[in-house]
Amino acid sequence: MPNCLTLKKSNCKNCYKCIRHCPVKAIRFSGNQAHIIGNECILCGQCFVVCPQNAKQIVDETEKVRVLLQSGNPVVVSLAPSFVANYDGVGINAMRDALQKLGFYDVEETAIGATIVKKEYERMLKEDERDIIITSCCHSINLLIQKYFPAELEYLADVVSPMQAHCMDIKKRFPNAKTVFIGPCVSKKDEAEHYEGIVDAVLTFEELTQWLKEANIELKKEIDSEPESRARFFPTTGGILKTMTQDAPGYTYLALDGVENCIDALKDIESGKIHKCFIEMSACVGSCIGGPVMEKYHRTSAVKDYITVSNYAGEKDFDVLQPNSVELSKQFEFIEHRLQQPSETEIFNVLRQMGKFKPSDELNCGSCGYNTCREKAIAICQGKAEISMCLPFLKDKAESFSDTIVKNTPNGLIVLNEELEVQQINEAARKIMNVRSSTDILGDQVIRIMDPTDFMEVRNTGRDIRNKMVYLPEYKRYVEQSVIYDKDSHLLIGIMRDVTDEQTEREKKESISRQTVEVADKVVDKQMRIVQEIASLLGETAAETKIALAKLKESIQDE
Repeated sequence: MPNCLTLKKSNCKNCYKCIRHCPVKAIRFSGNQAHIIGNECILCGQCFVVCPQNAKQIVDETEKVRVLLQSGNPVVVSLAPSFVANYDGVGINAMRDALQKLGFYDVEETAIGATIVKKEYERMLKEDERDIIITSCCHSINLLIQKYFPAELEYLADVVSPMQAHCMDIKKRFPNAKTVFIGPCVSKKDEAEHYEGIVDAVLTFEELTQWLKEANIELKKEIDSEPESRARFFPTTGGILKTMTQDAPGYTYLALDGVENCIDALKDIESGKIHKCFIEMSACVGSCIGGPVMEKYHRTSAVKDYITVSNYAGEKDFDVLQPNSVELSKQFEFIEHRLQQPSETEIFNVLRQMGKFKPSDELNCGSCGYNTCREKAIAICQGKAEISMCLPFLKDKAESFSDTIVKNTPNGLIVLNEELEVQQINEAARKIMNVRSSTDILGDQVIRIMDPTDFMEVRNTGRDIRNKMVYLPEYKRYVEQSVIYDKDSHLLIGIMRDVTDEQTEREKKESISRQTVEVADKVVDKQMRIVQEIASLLGETAAETKIALAKLKESIQDE
């Protein structure tokens, strides 16, 4: 990962927005977390700009600058000319006053270095007889060519950037000075770190704003300008060209902004379609006034910011002591990726795993961040992406899983919208209600096939009904019915378990029980009658016997 960009893992929400906006797809996902791939990243800062959760962070060098201020050496600021667009109504003198209160020795405009660089460009056009020259002011464009278009390195102007040219000039005039560049760019931090000894630290406008706020220093609303400041146009699209004479014979002068436009031009150069051309390239749309820090916090307005810069810029060049070409020379080396291109078989196998069996399956929807399903498959082969990042794949998988459950559950399922129209009905429910096909009822009112009373009650009260025994007389079926209201999706879900056989068996058992009781009652009644009859007969016999014995007793006594 680039040292100047870090990731807050806890903030990353797996939205893939950074991949969608990364022009070189230098981000990999692992464990549902985004990771910037250092040797692929061109530090354009777009992932930082678009991240909705602020998971990408620029490394703060404020503490490093504080240490420089305490070193005892004079610390001089090189202030990017885009400052006038970032700090509305504030000129260089007001910036100098504020920064000197923080402890800086002096503040100068990077536009001084821009003047030196543009003069070197003009010399190259007239003296070096080059076919194509691409400006090297934008470090992100330099990285783009170094990493992705090495064949075009010969066309990249081997000249230091305005930031470097200015800081070199400062150190010539103040031999013990330390230099700090302040601007709207992420990649300048990397440039300063890679080319040691020129720029000692880099702050963004946001870091400076925070520092001034902590020190309770307010910037004065004071615009000052001067005629010798034409290079202040450098942070705008075409600003480099605007400062140049453009009189080299046979050359076409062209300004491009945005990485995608620059990539298209580099491809044309690679294919041999462009010759005798001087091309100003900026990674940011609108050039530096559309830089990532300004876009994230300042909410840039391209027209307004351009007018601000234009009104502030003068019509003449700064008076500079022009170094010789050797001093301004800068070498750009090829930076290797080390990523192997997968074979067609490997790509095909991954596409199959994603459910892409034929070209028509490749939706190229871009939800994963890649422009095409094939690009995504290549990224998976290279370990940069995961199959689960495919939204249609996950949707189909989830739907397939839920459909399998719905189709195979023995329970009848019927789904209604809040207007009680049938949205879905499974085979078990159709069997219960004798519905031949789903299309016969989908979109129609549920009253066509069953009593909607329970559904209406649940919809109106918001209280679910659970395991209610319901008889469907038109189908001669008993069901154990639950009705659930999903408030998020505004759907009513009916779950019916056919208990007709159970109910019939229960009723049969109850009937047998009743019959058994009736038979038992009859037997008991009959037995009681018999007992009563026997008791009656026994009573009569005992009485007769008693009478006979009494008479016999009397007879014996008489004798």
